[in-house]
Amino acid sequence: MLSKTFSGLIIMRSNRSNAKVSFLNMITHRALQALRHRTKAIIGVTGLMLVSVAVYATPQIQTWQTENGARVLFVPATEIPMLDVRITFDAGGARDNGLSGLAMLTNGLLAEGAAGKTSQQIAEDFESVGAQLENSTSRDLSLVGVRSLTESRFLTPAIETLKQVLTQPDFPKDAFLRELSRMKVAVKAREQSPAAIASEAFNKAIYGDHPYASPVSGSKESLQKLTLDDIRAFYRQYYVAKNATVSIVGNVERWQAEEIVKALLSALPAGEKAAPLPEVKQLDKAKKVVIDFPSAQTHIFVGQPGTRRGDKDYFTLYVANHPFGGSGFSSRLVEVIREEHGLAYSVYSYFSPLRELGPFAMGMQTKTEQTLQALTLLNEQLRKYINEGPAEDELADSISNITGGFPLNIDSNGKLLEYISMIGFYDLPIDYLDHFIDNVRAVDVEAINEALKRRLHPDRMVMVVVGRQQKSSE
Repeated sequence: MLSKTFSGLIIMRSNRSNAKVSFLNMITHRALQALRHRTKAIIGVTGLMLVSVAVYATPQIQTWQTENGARVLFVPATEIPMLDVRITFDAGGARDNGLSGLAMLTNGLLAEGAAGKTSQQIAEDFESVGAQLENSTSRDLSLVGVRSLTESRFLTPAIETLKQVLTQPDFPKDAFLRELSRMKVAVKAREQSPAAIASEAFNKAIYGDHPYASPVSGSKESLQKLTLDDIRAFYRQYYVAKNATVSIVGNVERWQAEEIVKALLSALPAGEKAAPLPEVKQLDKAKKVVIDFPSAQTHIFVGQPGTRRGDKDYFTLYVANHPFGGSGFSSRLVEVIREEHGLAYSVYSYFSPLRELGPFAMGMQTKTEQTLQALTLLNEQLRKYINEGPAEDELADSISNITGGFPLNIDSNGKLLEYISMIGFYDLPIDYLDHFIDNVRAVDVEAINEALKRRLHPDRMVMVVVGRQQKSSE
């Protein structure tokens, strides 16, 4: 149970004692008022465009470490009486150790039974106080968290229930079998999706025997092998304090945030931080994967290992990709492949940074008979861009677009939570948000040209083609 100290942490002034629905209506009204004021301020900043970035103050992140080794990042946000708490573990799909789907299934079972409660009881405990549980798994990480009102009669039970889910999971057998069956059905569904087939084949081709190659949601073979003992062992190894990062955004003070973290994590063993992942190897030659599939269109991925979080080239590559294939309908790829030649409705490129090198990918769907023409144009545009880089006006427009939209990326507690969780988990500089716009504006054509030539290798890329009669397009 939570301590008496915590139960009285947040006392909001309110003379209302009516039903919860009425209270939530009041909160919604206040939230909308705060959002209108904030939106007006953002529009004022972004509309001027020439105003110094100092006019829009980035949130100041406070950080500390718990006694049992967890790192905490906290941003007070007083506009609305809400609190977001997220605990992130280095326990993503890359930690599956040959049993793909293990990390996702472990995370998914946390709320399926804890402290003797059923999943229905846990859901009702959160719902009764208007709180929302979140949990998910990606390649690098798994997370669990809650969003709650900050009045103590709502927040205290929400934090107590989250603590039970986090520190006292029961991993009931019936829930394990049910979720395992659901994941097996999802695998079969992916086998009927050309987009999913292409994506998985692309990851396997660029990552080889690296842990990033395996599908986070499991494979037919791995899901046949998974046991409850695997789940419990994974939880004991990775859901420990030294392997955790806590992110808090909301209407509480520092001392209150510290008490919340203690209430949540004091029962977690210190454990050990997860070992470093193996380095991702660059490709030494081109690879082509052709998969025949009776789809209406051919799905294409082309790419290679790209960049990692905290990479010295991150901002240069991020800005470079924007005019090439990352800015939607205004990108070069869309202009040439869609508008000029009508070969695809959607064509794009992206860098997806991870703890180790995440993928650089170009993707599109096209008619089967147009596959060769579309691939030729895609490769031509990539080579041209690597050789020449963006035009000055393209770069200026991209920088303006990125920096002008940045305030909107942190204009809510939820968006801000995403950023500080990323900063904490990937150990980025604590002033990352303060310098984001300056780092984007510092990118020039020369830096882009140099980085692209050094980091992208058209002659050593993976090409994945999934669709009908693919052999005729070789």
